[in-house]
Amino acid sequence: MRVLICGAGQVGFGIAERLAVEGHDVSVIDVSHRLIANVRDQLDVRGVVGHGSHPDVLASAGAADADLLIAVTQADEVNMVAAQVAHTLFQVPTKIARVRAQSYLSPVYKHFFARNQMPIDVVISPEIEVGEMVMRRLALPGAVETVRFADDNVVVVGIMCAEDCPVVDTPLRQLTELFPNLGAVVVGAFRGGRLFVPGSEDMLRVGDLVYVVAPREQVRRTLVIFGHEEPKAARVVIAGGGNIGFYVAQELEKREPGTRVKIIEASRQRALEIADQLHRAVVLHGSALDQDLLREADIEEADTMVALTNDDQANIIACVMAKTLGCGRNLTLINNVSYPALANALGIDAYVNPRAVTISRVLRHVRRGRIESVHSLQNGQAEVIEAEALETSPLVGRNLRDLDLPAGTRIGAVYRRGHALEINGNTQILAKDRVIMFALADKVHQVEQMFRVSLEFF
Repeated sequence: MRVLICGAGQVGFGIAERLAVEGHDVSVIDVSHRLIANVRDQLDVRGVVGHGSHPDVLASAGAADADLLIAVTQADEVNMVAAQVAHTLFQVPTKIARVRAQSYLSPVYKHFFARNQMPIDVVISPEIEVGEMVMRRLALPGAVETVRFADDNVVVVGIMCAEDCPVVDTPLRQLTELFPNLGAVVVGAFRGGRLFVPGSEDMLRVGDLVYVVAPREQVRRTLVIFGHEEPKAARVVIAGGGNIGFYVAQELEKREPGTRVKIIEASRQRALEIADQLHRAVVLHGSALDQDLLREADIEEADTMVALTNDDQANIIACVMAKTLGCGRNLTLINNVSYPALANALGIDAYVNPRAVTISRVLRHVRRGRIESVHSLQNGQAEVIEAEALETSPLVGRNLRDLDLPAGTRIGAVYRRGHALEINGNTQILAKDRVIMFALADKVHQVEQMFRVSLEFF
């Protein structure tokens, strides 16, 4: 696939890095000579210096032959115009654009991005995407990572195995015997910096980060089985009143009216702005690294500290300080790709990687076959893929135990007619079922092939 990426910042670089590794033909455009030099030096892609919305720049980057345009510059308007130019002048089939300003995304203007208006096929709003991810983590405080599939009916949770985890040192095959009717499947484990698919005789160890697929109604029971019975937060302190922090505070007021929310914001002007728009949340002006201010926010009584500033190091330090002062748990944004692997050692209970969230949204439209959703894990070491099984798929009509699945893959759930099936070795996948599958990075292409229409079908 030929892909044109406008923007060589963290997100653009991350997308280019991922697609280049997979063998796609990638060109990256940015006005910064420094960023383009960085792209050229580190990645096997073409780099073009210029404005991503200018026709001559798009032409020189190969827009006439592109299959996909991804516009992720810092400016919404540049992203939107780039998509318009790519559509009108170069007939690029698929356009993805990052749009941050919520005014553009208001339901009142929902037809704005129609094909005959502003022709953007996929609009990515990082603030909403990341904000929703934070809300899901707050709803399941025992989970390190939470992703929903199959119309929110199937959940993939990352669970840390602590010393008091009841299932540590137990062969995975025994979990079904010990906990019948659970319907949860362990699809992956992260240990010693490596993500792998455990076998039925493998045992979990203290310190493992385990990825489990479960029906939504069984997620809390699954967390309890793995030793996590943390209640939902009733008192939340948010560090950072930017777009994401404000969104989370607003949504907590709407969805969890009994939750007490306090926000610490460094900018006085921004603190005043959000204080006017929030109804019950208390807004404090100052630094989340100020212990006196944390005490003023009653951090010792808080259930969760949520650090949502743009500074990874400040977020991590604020979370560690909060726990030291008595806060029960913490959750932070982490943009740096090297930090998540160290999160637990740094004292972080759960984290959200905004870049990974955006890349996951993009990958759905890069993957071939009937792919419904994709989520990238551990900086691209694996993916969880939701796809529709077609009549020609080799998965259809055979018992799961008889499927010759590639090593490094595992089926976590089958979703049929609005329900997640309780799967076992005798389960059969039918045409039009949605399959949630875990795959290590080097097996993703093979999984794609399972869900593609074969020529014989025609």
